[in-house]
Amino acid sequence: MENPFKFGTIVDGKYFTDRTKELQYVQQILQSENHLVLISPRRFGKSSLVNKALEQTERKHIVINMQSVTSVQNFASRLMSALFRLYPVEKMKHLMTHFRVVPTISTNPMNGSVDVAFNPTMNTDVILEDAMELLQKVSTEKNRLIVVLDEFQEIEGIKNFDKQLRAIMQTQKHINYVFLGSQESMMESIFEKKKSPFYHFGQLMRLAKIPYEDFKLYISERLNPELAEDILAFTNCHPYYTQQIASQVWDLVNYEHETIDIIPKAIERLVTLHDLDFERLWLNFNKSDRRVLQELSQSNGTTPFADKTIPTSTTFSVLKKLMKQGYVIKTDQYEIEDPFFKRWVAEKG
Repeated sequence: MENPFKFGTIVDGKYFTDRTKELQYVQQILQSENHLVLISPRRFGKSSLVNKALEQTERKHIVINMQSVTSVQNFASRLMSALFRLYPVEKMKHLMTHFRVVPTISTNPMNGSVDVAFNPTMNTDVILEDAMELLQKVSTEKNRLIVVLDEFQEIEGIKNFDKQLRAIMQTQKHINYVFLGSQESMMESIFEKKKSPFYHFGQLMRLAKIPYEDFKLYISERLNPELAEDILAFTNCHPYYTQQIASQVWDLVNYEHETIDIIPKAIERLVTLHDLDFERLWLNFNKSDRRVLQELSQSNGTTPFADKTIPTSTTFSVLKKLMKQGYVIKTDQYEIEDPFFKRWVAEKG
């Protein structure tokens, strides 16, 4: 039997948990001339949701992870390499005849992929304009290209890149841009502050956790309602970790034939598995970080915390930092992002 739960990669097909309303909303935007700004904490399923919507549109698309982009030239190179994967080489060469700066193009003999590179000393404005113009040339009103820029908040790490990119994008037609981001404050700064070049550039959507009843039904169909309730009580409906522990529970039930204390055994196994990783994380936290994490591991996530020795200003400063780093998230409350790390911290405390 095949384990019906999947985590760690983009979830699709039968593994995709039904996000009907969210999926319809994303498709609605992609069917218009508008752009989408999708924000949620890491591992909430942004990429899986957008991937599902892209499959259903059956339109050509490219995806670039901005975390791996190191410069404007590097972005242009990745953009063009992605286009070479979508369109015939001869067509691309023909469209590039207008280029003011000619890139180096090489073909990988092992898989046939095309790599594009620009001299880092070349004018970045010209390089970006030429590369972005290719997007316009391959897009038509009937066959609009979709461009997904994942972890878009990383654009702030490259000086003036946001201004350069926005100046070009605002003149383009028949292209749908999808901006994904996991750091809410930075994404809000980019798309919600009036002084930002990308102010109100796209439809803003915040992806919440999968609703309890939907997730319970999904798990119950593959395990049983009682196990589903216990799993969701531990993960608080976090998409990634729910799939992770559900996968472990399924193995315990179907391969090891466990019938007693299944959830506690699964939790203990996964906490033990990551013990060294959690220890390394813990050693990198300062005392204030640790005390706030210990409070979160014991509390229901509301503030102020029980530990009155921590000044309120320090608490919120630490929470803000931990949220930016991805260790803490805030939905209807503050909580440690990883429930297994939360259990580890609670046991350590």
